[in-house]
Amino acid sequence: MASPLLRLVVLFGGVSAEHDVSRVTAAHVLAAADRTKYELVPVGIGKDGSWVRNDDAMAALADGTPLPNALDVVGTAVDPLTVLRGEQSEAITVVLPLLHGPHGEDGTMQGLLELFKLPYVGSGVLGSAVCMDKAMAKRVTEQAGIPQCRWIEFRDGIDDAREIVGRAIDALGLPLFVKPANLGSSVGISKAHNESELDKAIDVALRYDDTVIIEEAVTAREIEVAVLGNTAPETSVPGEILPGSDFYDYEDKYVTGAAKLAIPADLPAEEIAKVRELAVESFLALRCAGLARVDFFYEEGGRGWLLNEINTIPGFTPGSMYPKLWDAAGLGYADLIDRLVVLALENHRRRAGFSTEH
Repeated sequence: MASPLLRLVVLFGGVSAEHDVSRVTAAHVLAAADRTKYELVPVGIGKDGSWVRNDDAMAALADGTPLPNALDVVGTAVDPLTVLRGEQSEAITVVLPLLHGPHGEDGTMQGLLELFKLPYVGSGVLGSAVCMDKAMAKRVTEQAGIPQCRWIEFRDGIDDAREIVGRAIDALGLPLFVKPANLGSSVGISKAHNESELDKAIDVALRYDDTVIIEEAVTAREIEVAVLGNTAPETSVPGEILPGSDFYDYEDKYVTGAAKLAIPADLPAEEIAKVRELAVESFLALRCAGLARVDFFYEEGGRGWLLNEINTIPGFTPGSMYPKLWDAAGLGYADLIDRLVVLALENHRRRAGFSTEH
């Protein structure tokens, strides 16, 4: 009797402001994953937190009908525990959480999966939580000696907004970038050129989080490195973002498509080696696992490499930087999904072997 297919639960949607980005990613992953290897189970999470199983998507694929660009969160309402564990299935389950932002990428979903004792793709609770919170990630990487641009943290209800505005301008100069600490996809990010704009930018960021990061604006190239692995991670060649607007914002990424990706980035060999080494150092310092995209600024003729941030569930459409970097290395989209599943099982087996006895 043939072994049952590995059961791959694809989680998408979610309650964060990056809900729609996740839906796009899910459609691409389901279309590309090898159905001779996996029993694919698409599970959408609505903006209201409801869970539904979208079997219509799999029926469409079985009939040869292409999926829409973004998978809808529609279908049969399900109990999270039942659909994740697959009570009636003998197959091994691996969860692929394609949930960007809070309540998906920040350790909350990872904690749920840990409680259910399920293997899942990506970083664990701590790595996910720290990388999601840009302020905490900056503190950890600063302690690890990884260079980064200058920044100030503002916590609503704790810090004085007027004092922070003045201090940020005095310490960091103008213009400044303002972003919510716990969000991605450039949502809520503004560039402030004066005091009034800085006030407004902080208000915009506070719509999404109560912690705000204020950073110096650097004149630098935007370079990204894809990392793949657990305790011995591999790195791709670096790629460069060439923004179509003033900076690489949400419209640039997902609406206009004006940004260009240069793979590999045009860099000297010694600088390529440096940034790949820094990417691994950052990945390990922040307790990442499985995958991450590590974003840098390259200040030519100045400070050199400056860590910007780490994304533990990076953009994952075929046109996103992370898959494109691995495709340039000969690892195609479907094969990349396979590698991530193997890494998830490897990490789960290693962690499951720890003793719980006193």
